[in-house]
Amino acid sequence: MPKKADRKKPEKKDEKPTSQKLSEADFEKTVIDLAKKGITSEKIGEQLRQQNIHPKEHSKKISQILKENKLYIQPDIKNVKEKLERIRKHYEKNKQDKRVKREIDRVAAGLRKLKKYFGEQ
Repeated sequence: MPKKADRKKPEKKDEKPTSQKLSEADFEKTVIDLAKKGITSEKIGEQLRQQNIHPKEHSKKISQILKENKLYIQPDIKNVKEKLERIRKHYEKNKQDKRVKREIDRVAAGLRKLKKYFGEQ
């Protein structure tokens, strides 16, 4: 058995995929299309990076583009709304579950606080 020092290591390829160059208008159009599908700004950034489109190469942030087009939804509020819907759906099926009833009140209070903090109606 050869020693560790004698073994040959496989050569690594240092080829990184090159990022696609998009114009500002195309970048904004892509972001808006993804937002209309109901994707949050964080997920839009992830999807663009998977397509080798890097948001940092463009002048505007994704959230700024969405705010200008009135498509921005605060991710904290969206997540709490989704949680509240899941809990309510469970409560409709299980009326005897008193813990969930309390949880609905607690999560709804948290949602009201977030809306007040972010100034949303």
